[in-house]
Formats: sequence, C-alpha cells, structure tokens
Amino acid sequence: MSRTVLRRVQLVLLSAAILITGLCAILVAAAWRNDRTIDADRGTATAEVLSAGPRRSTISFYTTDGVNHNPSVGVLYPSELSVGDRIKVEYSRSDPELVRVAGRSAVVAVVPAASVAAGTWLVVGAIMVLLAVGHHRGDGSRPESSPDVPRTVDP
Repeated sequence: MSRTVLRRVQLVLLSAAILITGLCAILVAAAWRNDRTIDADRGTATAEVLSAGPRRSTISFYTTDGVNHNPSVGVLYPSELSVGDRIKVEYSRSDPELVRVAGRSAVVAVVPAASVAAGTWLVVGAIMVLLAVGHHRGDGSRPESSPDVPRTVDP
C-alpha cells in the first residue's frame, strides 16, 4: 500500500470515528433537551405498558384533561419494563407525545453513548496502528539489520 493510500485510509477512519463520536454527543444532548422540555411544563400520570423492549416501549396514559395518549415514538428510557406494567410517567403538558419513565433522566443515555464512542476510538486506533506497522514492514524503510546485531565487515 502506498503512503498516499495509507494516509487516505487513516483519514477515512479518523473521520468515521469523529462522526460516530459526534453522533453520540448529539444523542446525549437531545436526551438532555427532551428532559428540559418535560421539566419546563411537567405533568405526571400512570401509564400502562403496551409493548416492551430494551430500546422502545409503547405506553398508554391519560392526561389530567382526560385525553388518552399513545406516544408514537414510545416512552423515553424504557429499560426494564414489561407488558402490562403500570408505571409512573412524566410528560410535557404542552406536548404529551414527549414522555419519560418517572425518575429517569438523560443520565441513563450517557454510559451507552460514551461506551460506543470509546469502543469506536479503540477499534479505529487499533486498525490505524496495524495499518501503519504493516506499511512500515512492507515499504523497505526498515534497516537491513537490527541495531542489536553487530555488523560484520568482509576483509
């Protein structure tokens, strides 16, 4: 692999790692924004879990004005819910589609996002090191003999 190709591959890897890290930061920032929106005009209710999954759970709840809501995007921070559970939720009274499990916040999004970012940098770093080592082994820039081995001179 030529030096130019190696440099381009490294730039692509670096760009991908920066992009993934940026997306993780945006994810956490969006979770904080959603929490602030809910906290600014908070309503509380008891909801029934209609479907449950580790990343998305759907619920049904009634607001204080008696209107039934089934948020299309589900509930925020849905881990450890089971179908049929009755849970306390907090929602934005100005936008009842924005609802989270009571007592949970964006803090639960930090560890997974940070783990993805850290894992990305570990993988990209390892690949970049392997590529650089492979390139230096194959380009002839290494001396013929090791500095630890004394040179012999023919008489």
